[in-house]
Amino acid sequence: MGRYYNGDIEGKFWFGVQSSNAPSRFGGTEQEPAYITYDFQEEDLDEVNKEIETIEATLGNNKKIIEDFFKNKDSYQTKDLEEIGITNEILKEYADLLLGIQIRDCITEQGYCTFDAEL
Repeated sequence: MGRYYNGDIEGKFWFGVQSSNAPSRFGGTEQEPAYITYDFQEEDLDEVNKEIETIEATLGNNKKIIEDFFKNKDSYQTKDLEEIGITNEILKEYADLLLGIQIRDCITEQGYCTFDAEL
């Protein structure tokens, strides 16, 4: 079971790590009830890029550590990440980074990005 987002971009929020409102940190307009609809326009691209840069700076070398860890893995256990010094908070930042990159690429490609996120 998981929570998905779909529309102009699609994916699955990281279970136990990433909240459904993770796209809020990149701006956009929230709409509810069972889903949050996010709407990003071309004018939001600077804010999205700025947040991506902030996350990358926060992650520092941890980004490469996580990428290397997941190169040959589809799943993980918390203890495996702890052994390489990756906390749940660091992993949340990484998950948000990947989402932000999807949003950025979508806006760049088509000038807007709209998707629904399950609550």
